[in-house]
Amino acid sequence: MSDVYLNEKYIGKVDNAKGFADSLIKERREGKVPNVLNVHHDNEFDCIYIDTSMGRARRPVIVAKEGKSLLTNEHMERLKRGELGWDDLVQEGVIEYLDASEEENCLIAIDENHLTNEHTHLEVAPITILGLTTSLVPYGNYDAASKLNGGSKNQKHALGLYVSNFLLRMDTDVSILHYPQKPIVKSFMHDISNYEAHPSGQNVVIAEMCYDGYNMEDAIVVNKSSVERGFARSTYFRPYNAEELRYSGGLIDEIGIPDKEIKGYRSEDDYKYLENDGIVYPGVKLKADDVVIGKTSPPRFLGEMEEFSFAANVRRESSVVIRQGETGIVDMVVITENGEGNKLVQIRLRDERIPEIGDKFTSRHGQKGVIGLTVDQANLPFSGNGVIPDILHSPHSIPSRMTVSHMIEILAGKAGALDGRFIDGSTFDAEPEKNLRDTLFRNGFRDNGMETMYNGITGERYKMKVYIGNMYYLKLKHMVANKLHARASGRIQLLTRQPIEGRSKGGGLRLGEMEKDCFVAHGASLLLKERFDSDKTVLHICENCGMLAVNDQYRNRQYCTKCGENVKITPIELSYAFKLLLDELKSLCLHPKLMLRSKY
Repeated sequence: MSDVYLNEKYIGKVDNAKGFADSLIKERREGKVPNVLNVHHDNEFDCIYIDTSMGRARRPVIVAKEGKSLLTNEHMERLKRGELGWDDLVQEGVIEYLDASEEENCLIAIDENHLTNEHTHLEVAPITILGLTTSLVPYGNYDAASKLNGGSKNQKHALGLYVSNFLLRMDTDVSILHYPQKPIVKSFMHDISNYEAHPSGQNVVIAEMCYDGYNMEDAIVVNKSSVERGFARSTYFRPYNAEELRYSGGLIDEIGIPDKEIKGYRSEDDYKYLENDGIVYPGVKLKADDVVIGKTSPPRFLGEMEEFSFAANVRRESSVVIRQGETGIVDMVVITENGEGNKLVQIRLRDERIPEIGDKFTSRHGQKGVIGLTVDQANLPFSGNGVIPDILHSPHSIPSRMTVSHMIEILAGKAGALDGRFIDGSTFDAEPEKNLRDTLFRNGFRDNGMETMYNGITGERYKMKVYIGNMYYLKLKHMVANKLHARASGRIQLLTRQPIEGRSKGGGLRLGEMEKDCFVAHGASLLLKERFDSDKTVLHICENCGMLAVNDQYRNRQYCTKCGENVKITPIELSYAFKLLLDELKSLCLHPKLMLRSKY
C-alpha cells in the first residue's frame, strides 16, 4: 500500500502506485481531471504526491510515446494554416505542463533525433532549457556553461535605456547610455522581448591582439577617438531629498537658508547656490560638500528648563550636502508633499560619464575587463582597408575560458556588417558558420576573419594576421568614478581609535597582514612605519611587574598601581588596538606582562 498526498496533506492509500499515477496522467491528458494537476511517484518512499497548488513553476513539453513525438507533421501543417492553436494542442494532450516534482519521473529528449523508447517527453525547442537573459547570448551552445551563465549575468549589469520615462523618475544610482544600438548578431528572443525598445550596448570593431601589455590580465585598449565621438558615453543620476519632519511638542524642521545664530552654521560661501526658499536652482554645477537643500532642525535634546527658555532653544543645522567624491549638475527640482503631509524636496543630480581607465566593459560571453589604456586613433593598428578597431581585446583570454561563441560572434558581426543584414545567432538554431565564411569570402575578405594589420606608430606590417570583426559590446555600471576612494586624516572608531571603514563614510582602506607582506617583498618596508601608526599611542610600563603604569601629567608624577613610585617606568609606543587587547585580557582575569628590553 502506498500513501497518497494531495497538496502535502495525507488523503489515503492505493495498491498499485505506478498504475495509479499513470492513470491520473492519462485522465489529465483526456481532460477528465484539471489541467493544473501534477502527480509525482516517489519510488524511494513509495508515496504519491498530487499537487494543484498555486505558485509552482510549470513548463510545457511535448508528450512522446514509444520513441515518437505526438506532435506530428499533420499538426505542424494545421498550425501553419492557422487551423490549430497552442491551447488546442494542450487540450488534445500533445503538449502538457510539468512541474519540478513530476519531472523527476520523466525522461525528456532535447531533440527529436535523440528520442528512444525510454523517453517520455520532448522539449518544444532546445533553447527552452535557457532563461530569458541567457537566450539573448548569441551562439550560446558554443560556450562553456560557466561563461554562458556569466554572460547572462553581465547583461543585467549593462547600461542602456532601462525605462523610457527616466526623466520623470527619482531612481537611486542609475545610468543611461547615450547612444544604445540594437545588435547585429541577435537571437530570436531579441524580437520576442522587444529588445530594440531598450537596448544596452553598442556595435564596435574589435581586434584580438595585444598592445604593449596594456591589455594584459583581461584589460582592454580603447580607441580614444571613438570615445570622443560618443562611444560608451553615459549619464549617471543620483537623487537627494529632504523632508520637513514633525517632532513632539509642535517642533518641526524648516527648509530654507539657515540663520547665522543657529548651531553648526557653515560659512556664507557654502549657501551661495541656494535661492530664497533654501533650495538649489536647476542647471548649477555642484561638487562634494556643496549644500543642495538648506535645512534647520530643533535641538536634539531639551532639558526641563530649556523647554520654556527661548534663549537656550537654538536650532541646529541639518542641510543636505553633496556626497564625498561626487559631482554633477542639478537636473531637476521637485517640491511636493509626502503621504503624511510633510513638505518634501527632491533634487536629481546628473553627471556625464566619459569612458576612462578603470571603467568596466564586457562582451555577451562573460569576457569582462576594464579599460587599461585609451590610445589616439593615429597610434592604433589599422587594416589594409584603413579600418581602425575601437577595442583591442587580449587573445590570451580566449583559450582557457573556451568562449568559442565570442570568436564566432566577431565573425558573424563582420559578415552582417558587410552584407547589411542581421545575423540570427539563436542558441542551437543559429546561422551556420559556413554561411558566415561564404559571406566574408563573397565580399572580398578572408573567410577565417583574419586580416593583415599595420603598426599605427611605425607603419610596419605585422608578421601575423589579426582576427578582427564586429561585436556587440556592453558598458557595465561598475565605473571607477563610483569606486575611487582616498583619505588622509578623518573620523576614527571610538573603540580601537583606528580609521572607520566605508567609502561613503569617508573611511580608510585597511592594510592587512597580506598587504604588509607585499610591501616587505617589494622592498618598501619603511612605508609600513607610516601605514601602521594610524592608532599610535604612548603607554607607560612598569618594568618591575610589566603592567601598565599611571602617568599623572597634572602632578608630574608616575607610579605603578601595584609596585608604587620607586620603580622604573618607561614610556613605549604601540598600537592602541594592542592596548585594547591587554585590557580585554585583564577583564578575563589574565595577567599580561610587557617585558621591556633596551634597544641600546
